[in-house]
Amino acid sequence: MTLTPAGRAASPGRLALAATALLSATALVAACSGPPHGGAADQGGVQLSASTPTAKGDIDSFTWATYAEPPTLDYIQAFDYPQNTILSNVCESLMRWTPQLTLAPGLAEKATNPDPTTWVYDLRAGVHFHDGSVMTADDVVYSFGRQTNPDNAASWAQTFQNVDSVTATGPLQVTVKLKRPDSQFPQYMATAAGVVAAKAGVEAAGKDYGTGGSLDCTGPFKLGTWNKGQSIELDRFDDYWGTKAKSKKAVFRFLTDPSARTNAMLSGEVDGGYLIPTESYDRLRKSGVGTLYFGEGLSTVNLNVTNLQGVLGDVRVRKALSLALDRSGFIKTGLAGAGTVTGALTTRAAWGGAPDDVRKSAFENLTPTTQDLDQAKALVKEAGATGKTVTVATSSIGQDVSLLATAVQSAGAQIGLNVQLKTIAPNAFTALFTDPKAREGLDLFPETYYNSITDPLDLLANFKTGAYQNFGGYSDPAYDGLVDQATAEYDPAKRGAIEAKLQQTASQQLLWIPVAEWPTALFLNKRVTGAPTTISYMYYPWAADVGAAR
Repeated sequence: MTLTPAGRAASPGRLALAATALLSATALVAACSGPPHGGAADQGGVQLSASTPTAKGDIDSFTWATYAEPPTLDYIQAFDYPQNTILSNVCESLMRWTPQLTLAPGLAEKATNPDPTTWVYDLRAGVHFHDGSVMTADDVVYSFGRQTNPDNAASWAQTFQNVDSVTATGPLQVTVKLKRPDSQFPQYMATAAGVVAAKAGVEAAGKDYGTGGSLDCTGPFKLGTWNKGQSIELDRFDDYWGTKAKSKKAVFRFLTDPSARTNAMLSGEVDGGYLIPTESYDRLRKSGVGTLYFGEGLSTVNLNVTNLQGVLGDVRVRKALSLALDRSGFIKTGLAGAGTVTGALTTRAAWGGAPDDVRKSAFENLTPTTQDLDQAKALVKEAGATGKTVTVATSSIGQDVSLLATAVQSAGAQIGLNVQLKTIAPNAFTALFTDPKAREGLDLFPETYYNSITDPLDLLANFKTGAYQNFGGYSDPAYDGLVDQATAEYDPAKRGAIEAKLQQTASQQLLWIPVAEWPTALFLNKRVTGAPTTISYMYYPWAADVGAAR
């Protein structure tokens, strides 16, 4: 069975073809290794923990808080926190992102790269789907076909832009042929882009797939009861091919109000959660009912520029807003001190696999982060933008969003811009990423961007012409060419040097306005332990590790 994607191919640009390569899965893991972890580190005054204590035994169930209900659990639309926090425990990918943010085998026990445009995945034998059937190469081909079908408008379609065909070359072997070398594709096989679901199960569900019933994947949990508007229950899958989950059930509660989430953790109504409201850090630390952990997040807080046709189309106005923004004040209030000021759109940890000189060049001569109101006022006046309106989205998801929007409004008022706030409901905030109508009338919205792979190109490729998150419509042939070169370069050092140039351009043009690096926050009460502290929970089956703390 062969899949030939029908999606739009990216512009070839100038390709830096690697020499004839033969990369084993081991070499791939080395090339895509995550940030160095020395057990603990500091970021903005908080200590980063490498992990939480290993669970000492099994439990019947645990309950988790999430800030919104997923609109769907269909893996082709799994691009945001609520979906992936749950789905990562139900559906698995060819490769796996580990808690240490490194790449490891997943449903494929081996990945080989016999030439620059070929990837061969040898699948594990005897892997069962939740419907009881056994995974074959045909299921992989079918699952990837759903990602590339333009009628599906998959969030991960861009991952497959350089794929020419996906073929079952054996009962347990899949061969991916690329149109051109693509260093990012094998890394994304550890994300929701690489998920494998049962062909028969997906077809039987039809248009209802992802919104109820079974997801027919292979993870340590299977989808149980979905109480719309309230909760999703996952049940342990006892025929799981790997280590069985320590809990028989995982319950995810939708608590859109930050205070309600915090109170539920303090009362024991829920056992833990990620994306802790920053205004609750101090209460949770001092509560005595559990532990607040921080881990590597690969996350930056930015202002996503969604309209380059309006006032912000003039780079001088973008620079003025950046210069007027009180980043330190926002970190102190909006992030409760847990974060660091940055003029970069990527985290330093995302460059962990690059040589020292490349990392240094990537963070030189970036946009200034020191507040300079006089220069900002002069830029606004020079651009003829005094008194003009900029509209920014805000939301009650958490004070990290609402206070950043307020900080932008304050900055604008001090330099002659009329910044208006538009309130978006927490459950509707996700639509800003998928629905152009939801972004109508907006110039900016606060976004915490997390890297889905440990490679800075994951973020920097967003400014290529036509990219999924290029909401402002930025287009520069020179930038596109560098993205193509970096994508085609398998050597991490050479790729990093190209990515450093991209970072310089993105920063100087302020395609998004960078604000802060922000670690992952996790709360666990005294009853449970085992969840990873890093952003790995987006694609790693973390809930299977949660068990008894004593």
